[in-house]
Amino acid sequence: MPVEFKDYYVTLGVSRTASDDEIKKAFRKLARKYHPDVAKDKKLGEEKFKEINEAHEVLSDPIKRKQYDELGPNWKEGSAYQRPSGQQPGRNGRSRQPQGDFHFEGTGFSDFFEQMFGGRERSGFPPQGDGADSDPFGQSRGSMPGRDIEGDILVTLDEVVNGAVRELSLQSNDPRTGEAKTHHFKVRIPAGIHEGQRIRVPGKGGEGSGQALPGDLYLRVRLAAHPDFRVRGSDLFYDLDLAPWEGVLGATIKVPTLKGHVNLRIPPGTNNGLQLRVPKHGLPRVKTADPGDLYVVVDVQLPKSTNEKERVLWEQLSSISNFKPRSES
Repeated sequence: MPVEFKDYYVTLGVSRTASDDEIKKAFRKLARKYHPDVAKDKKLGEEKFKEINEAHEVLSDPIKRKQYDELGPNWKEGSAYQRPSGQQPGRNGRSRQPQGDFHFEGTGFSDFFEQMFGGRERSGFPPQGDGADSDPFGQSRGSMPGRDIEGDILVTLDEVVNGAVRELSLQSNDPRTGEAKTHHFKVRIPAGIHEGQRIRVPGKGGEGSGQALPGDLYLRVRLAAHPDFRVRGSDLFYDLDLAPWEGVLGATIKVPTLKGHVNLRIPPGTNNGLQLRVPKHGLPRVKTADPGDLYVVVDVQLPKSTNEKERVLWEQLSSISNFKPRSES
């Protein structure tokens, strides 16, 4: 089925030559505006947040961005794209007809993303040699299990923390009859699930022939990028900007977590790049009771310009300070 082209550069409001840093800044600005936790219109915010995350998912990944940029003029000339169906190689070198198209609703990703970057079929073609009688194109005249299907599901960090139940629908088209069937079902997202893990939904894959059982649906977890936190396993990382005097004198700074804010003590003499650990403020773990940690990464910022009075004070500090950053050892 044709899918609508998504212009990810327009979604983020950046040019096609935007740098990685420009894409990152654009995402953070929009994500903070439309994050479901802060958006005034929750429904609109949720939809916009998904669109922004999808665009960031592609444009922040060098491989995906290159693939996206090489789509060619066909994408610019029309509003729809039909991925060539063609024949697909089966086992033992046989050619197989594609089983059909699949349309997801509720995963957080558009059909365009699924067509370009999602895997539709997990295990390829049904296994041969099971006693089923097949023609050269693999169309079974007997009983054959349905094919397993794989897609992507966008999971927010809030869902990782609390778990969730998502309502999904899966529409499939029979390649021989053209008949469309839609299945509605609920998927449980367990707390503590990680990027790349798969959620199995039994019996929601391709239909089997004869009396055979249908295949399964496998949903690959893609964590929604957060405007404040980076994820590494069960740990979160937050970049904290400090003024030079805060690093030198120390300070108490209010920093965000997924469950509110905490006051973090910055010890005197804190240098750029230091990581301060906030225990048990990361993501939950499935197999252990203790969650991960939050690491606050210090980034000491220097003023880009100074007024006359500030410059006098900096010069006074320079003249009386014993600090020698390039002292010989």
